[in-house]
Amino acid sequence: MSARQRIEAREARVRRTMVTPEGIALPVMLASRGARFGALLIDLALMAGFMVLLAVVLLAIGVNLFEAGMEDNGAGEFIVVLYVLIGFLIRQFYFMVFELGARGATPGKRALRIRIAARDGGRLTAEAVVARNLLRDIELFLPLTFLTTSGDSSAANLAATVWFLVFALFPFFNRDRLRAGDVIAGTWVVEAPRKMLAEALSLGAGARGHSSATGARYAFADRELSVYGEFELQALERLLREGREDALVAVAETICRKIGWQPGSGDERAFLEAFYAQLRARLEGEMRFGRRKADKHS
Repeated sequence: MSARQRIEAREARVRRTMVTPEGIALPVMLASRGARFGALLIDLALMAGFMVLLAVVLLAIGVNLFEAGMEDNGAGEFIVVLYVLIGFLIRQFYFMVFELGARGATPGKRALRIRIAARDGGRLTAEAVVARNLLRDIELFLPLTFLTTSGDSSAANLAATVWFLVFALFPFFNRDRLRAGDVIAGTWVVEAPRKMLAEALSLGAGARGHSSATGARYAFADRELSVYGEFELQALERLLREGREDALVAVAETICRKIGWQPGSGDERAFLEAFYAQLRARLEGEMRFGRRKADKHS
């Protein structure tokens, strides 16, 4: 097997297709297990670094209170409780907060160019993010806590080790590389390569509303652009980059029906480039005034 064939075989194993609620088929590539593990290590390092910095700050505060003669009024106990409470909040909400953002990724995932995506092709919901991260406690934090607090009990250590390994190795025993949280939440972890916006989308004639093929000019009213939001914009951008003609035709017809236009034929790319550019300009303009439209349901 040649190197090219090996690459194609590897891509075939990790390529998946998401179908959006509008019927748009979006090909995605599953993130590698190594990338997921690396992202987790980065995130855990960031969390640990923050907790170390917090400990130094609170220790300095405690020393100042001690020197001021306030050690007997419960200040030390309050500082310890505060540290434990902040640590609990960081553990529970670090992943949730970042994955609920527009990029669907923690700093570790962003560094390794991967992100969370809903397997049904829809928008990543808060329920899915919460579910997959509540499972992280059972998969990771609880067995590790048990290991570090079980003392010299060999039986307890063995049980905690087996518990940890069952969940740690779970992605190796299913073809979609899902951890238990992904199974419950209905999510994938996919590659999110950093790509600059293609010239055809931002500077081409189609983006200015002019078709070089037919000479038609496409200009959309605000009410027509208001039917979609950021999620649909991102889906349309991926579709234009892929450039599959059958998908372009289907999506152009879907948008035309949505905004009340009569769909034509043979000029779908110019139509979609114009719609993309004008929708993006509208959403960016709204964001400058603090208004965001996450998706068509917002």
